[in-house]
Amino acid sequence: MTSSPPLCPSSHFYTSLRTRLHYVDWGNPSAPTLILLHGAMDHARSWDWTAKLLAQNYHVIAPDLRGHGDSGWSRQGSYLTADFVYDLAQLMDQVGRDKVTLVGHSLGGAIALRYAGLFPDRVERVVAIEGLGLSPDRLKEKAALPMPDQWGEWIADRRASARRSARHYATIEAAVGRMQERNNHLSAEQALHLTSHGVNRNEDGSYGWKFDPDLRIQPPENVSEVELPQFWSRIACPVLLCLGLDSWASNPVRDGRMAHFKDARLVEFADAGHWLHHDQFERFVGELGTFLNHEGSTQLRSLNDSK
Repeated sequence: MTSSPPLCPSSHFYTSLRTRLHYVDWGNPSAPTLILLHGAMDHARSWDWTAKLLAQNYHVIAPDLRGHGDSGWSRQGSYLTADFVYDLAQLMDQVGRDKVTLVGHSLGGAIALRYAGLFPDRVERVVAIEGLGLSPDRLKEKAALPMPDQWGEWIADRRASARRSARHYATIEAAVGRMQERNNHLSAEQALHLTSHGVNRNEDGSYGWKFDPDLRIQPPENVSEVELPQFWSRIACPVLLCLGLDSWASNPVRDGRMAHFKDARLVEFADAGHWLHHDQFERFVGELGTFLNHEGSTQLRSLNDSK
């Protein structure tokens, strides 16, 4: 049974690894659950356009990852991928459903794919927008640097970050301008929406991003990215991989990573960068509707028909 999506989602909190984490719920709780996972330095409300359509057929939940949005920051300023995956496992227990569909962008896609490999019986479908991480060639370059040197670089970068002041913007328009610098495909409306939900107002009246600046400095992981295919090969459900042709990300068919999945399909998006779900929204939602096969959604069907 479906219902009309609310104009705005409701706000909720849960606890994971002693951290208070936030998520938004778009209602329709009797429908199958779908979780939207944003990327690094982003927030849950970046999914609003997609969520409003999906909420007609799904119980849509969009968390703010730790260190992002309205979720708490790590006390150590350290963010391991394993922590993000644990947070998703905790959220899954809060939701209380046997199976969910996961849609993730970048870091969110990486989290979704790891979770689906760890718990294949709990995931119905996965959509990963450029969530495979570094290409095999980049991993080889990274591996060429001895691990003690990688740790040394991380320590030096953390110390340098601690000496820098957080970036503040005198006006919301200045923050919107910075958002558009990061992604010149965004419309003015998109940039304003993403910025307004992504900043806090400081005591002096200026604006600052909600995300923890230490997210930019990734600690050495205790599980190498070279071992990621072990997660991918365990995924039992269908997987849709999405790639923007103007992005820095590598094509997983050409670089061989696609072969590690049992059931995966790649869709490429022209005139789109790393945030292809914003850059080519109508086509993205059309592909998403086809993959999820929601026959009940008039708006999703009309987007499919217009491609």
